[in-house]
Amino acid sequence: MEPVEASRMIEAPDISGAYPTLGQAQLELLGRAGTSRATLAGEVLIQEGEFDTDFFVILQGTVLIMEGLHVAGSKQPDDPGPGARILEVHGPGRFLGELGLVEGQPAFTSTVFAEAGEVLQISGDDLRRVVLTDAAVGETILRAYLQRRIRMISSGAGIRIVGSRFSRDTIRLLDFSAANRLPHRLVDLENDEQAQAILDRAGILANDLPAVVLSASRVLKNPSNGVLAAAVGLRVAKEHPASYDLMVIGAGPAGLAAAVYAASDGLSVVLKEGFAIGGQAGTSPRIENFLGFPAGISGGELTERAAIQARKFRVQINVACRATTIEFREGEFRAEFNESGPASSRAALLATGVRYRRLPVPGLEEFEGISVFHAATVHEARLCGLQPVTVVGGGNSAGQAALFLAGTGAQVRLVLRGADLRAGMSRYLAERIEEHPGVEVLLRANIVGVDGSGALERIIVDLGDTGEQRIFESRYLFIFIGAKPHTEWLQDKLALDEDGFILTGADLEDFPPEFSHLGRRRMPFETSVPGMFAAGDVRHGSVKRVTAAAGEGSTAVAMIHEHLRLLRG
Repeated sequence: MEPVEASRMIEAPDISGAYPTLGQAQLELLGRAGTSRATLAGEVLIQEGEFDTDFFVILQGTVLIMEGLHVAGSKQPDDPGPGARILEVHGPGRFLGELGLVEGQPAFTSTVFAEAGEVLQISGDDLRRVVLTDAAVGETILRAYLQRRIRMISSGAGIRIVGSRFSRDTIRLLDFSAANRLPHRLVDLENDEQAQAILDRAGILANDLPAVVLSASRVLKNPSNGVLAAAVGLRVAKEHPASYDLMVIGAGPAGLAAAVYAASDGLSVVLKEGFAIGGQAGTSPRIENFLGFPAGISGGELTERAAIQARKFRVQINVACRATTIEFREGEFRAEFNESGPASSRAALLATGVRYRRLPVPGLEEFEGISVFHAATVHEARLCGLQPVTVVGGGNSAGQAALFLAGTGAQVRLVLRGADLRAGMSRYLAERIEEHPGVEVLLRANIVGVDGSGALERIIVDLGDTGEQRIFESRYLFIFIGAKPHTEWLQDKLALDEDGFILTGADLEDFPPEFSHLGRRRMPFETSVPGMFAAGDVRHGSVKRVTAAAGEGSTAVAMIHEHLRLLRG
C-alpha cells in the first residue's frame, strides 16, 4: 500500500471524550513507563486480530485506523483486501488502541502510520497497571476506550459475521456479539456486495456459513459461542489447576460484585457465565438510579468497568460456558459446564439471573431473533433505523427501551396491559415517556397477532378500553414482560420456590443435625446446601434492581468469608 498523503487527511473529532489530546503532565507520566522511537511511513503499529499489543502515543506524524487490512510478515501492508477501509485519522498528542487492550481482547482494527513520525511505546502490561492505579491519566484513557468501543459498535467496525440474516446460526452469533459488546457487523449474503469477495479470499464454502472473519488471516467457520468467546479473549487461556476458594456462576451485577469483592480480599475466584457478562443489566441503554451516577450510566459501561476491576484482582473469567450440574463431594463443590472444563471450589455463589418470558402470540416464534428481541442495544437500534417499532411491557426495562429507541429516531409504540404507566415503572421514567413526542402509549392493550413475510411487518392489538382490534405497522417488536429464573439445572439439587427461584436464609429451616459440625446457623443468603449461596435476581425475595443485585453480591462475600473461616477452624 502506498503511503497516504497526510495533508489530505482530516483528523477525527473528539466526540464524548473518545479522542482526547494528552496534556504535558500526562505525557511525562506515561513517558516514565515507556520509550519513544521513530516510525516509518506505512509502518503497521497494531495489526487487526493481534493479542497483547502495545500502547502508543503519537508524538509526531499522522496515524490511520483501518479495517480489513492484509499485512505481510514484515508488518508492512500489501494488498488491503476486499472491504478494507480507513475508519479514523489521528495526530500528535493522541493515544491509540481501544477497550480490548485493557480487557485482554484482540485488536479489532489495524493502526498504520501515514507518514514517518515518532511514538511513545508502552507495553500492554504496563499500560494496564497505569490505567488501574494512576487516576491522573488512567481515567482519561479508560473513559476514552469505553467511548471508542461504543463508537466502533455503532459504526459496524470490528469482526465480520458473514451469513444470511435469516439463518438461525447467524442470528445466534449476532446476538452473542451484541450481548458481549463486541465490535461487529453483519456481511449479509442477501444484499452485501462485499460478501462473495470475502468468502473467495478466505476460501469459505457455502456449508461453512455463517463465518466469523476475525482478521484478514483468521476465519472461524460457523463457530459455537464458546469457540468465538475463546477467539476474542472472553475466556482465560488456562484455568486454575487446583480448587478455588470461590466459584461464582453467573456474571450479572450480583456475580460481578461478588467476584470483585472476594478477589480484592485475597480469595481465588473463578467466574463462569453462560452467555454474556453483565446479564440483563448489560443490555440496559441507561441506568439512572445507580448510586453515584446522577447523570446515569449505560449497562454496558457499568459492566465493562466491573469486568476490568475483576480482572485487576485476578478473577478467572470464562464466558459461554453454561452450568449443567453442581455437586458437593469430598469437602468441595464441583460444577460441570458445557463447552468448558469443570471447576471446583470450597464455596459457591449462584447468580444466574433470569431470562425474559415469551409473549404467547401464535406465529411469533417465526420472527424471534429476526424482528423480535428481548433487549434494546445499539445493535438492535441499528437494525431498526427510523422504522416503526413496538415495545411491550410496563416495567423499567420496557420504559428504558422505549426511550432509547425513540432517541435514535425510531417511531415507538409502548403497549402494556395495565391502566397506569406508573404502576410498575419508576416515576421519572413514566414522566419522560409521557413527555416524549416519539413514544405513543397504549394502555389496557394486548398484542394478539403478528404478520409478515420473512420478517415482522404488522401487529394486531386488542384495545381493552374499546374492545376493538387494530392493526399497526411494526417492523420490530421488543418484549419485556417478566422473567423466569435460570434454575432448571438445579432441580433436585437445592430448594426452590414454586416459580423456580432459589430459597435462602429465613425461607428455609435451619441446618439438619448432620451439619452440626459447622458450628453455626444458616446465613441469610445461604441456600439449602451449606456453603452454597445465592444472590441477585435468581434468589427468592430479591429486589429486581441492578443496585440491589450488586449489593447482594458484595454482602454474600462477607458470609462466604465467615463460612470459609469456620471451615479452616
